[in-house]
Amino acid sequence: MTYAAVTDLVERFGEEEIIQLTDRSHTGSIDGAVAERALGDATAEIDGYLAARYVLPLEHTPVVLVRLCADLARYYLYDDHAPEQVSERRKAAVETLRRLSAGQVALGVSEQGDAPETADGAEMDGGGRVWGRTDSKGFI
Repeated sequence: MTYAAVTDLVERFGEEEIIQLTDRSHTGSIDGAVAERALGDATAEIDGYLAARYVLPLEHTPVVLVRLCADLARYYLYDDHAPEQVSERRKAAVETLRRLSAGQVALGVSEQGDAPETADGAEMDGGGRVWGRTDSKGFI
């Protein structure tokens, strides 16, 4: 299982760009096999960093990994002709992975890969009254 899907690539970078990067047969459509190969390579690279701190495979995929996987896969799809912006996004993704591996950044899951427990709701606490009739000294 990859951390991102072909639809994530399309949502983030546009269908036209993904067609241009994957359509090696000139059919005018996305070649899913080419895209999946790049996503698999990106996932393998991510797992190489995460294995130092987390039990893999993760039970839940954090949103940050979807972004990192998409950025890495896009870079791989460009082969040796990646524009500067794509190369910079890859460098940023690798730096984030290094920081995750070193424990400088939290992934938002336990080391076993479980999603954190939440109370699933907001809690409000009123600090008591600030003003009341008995405290108004005749103003109300």
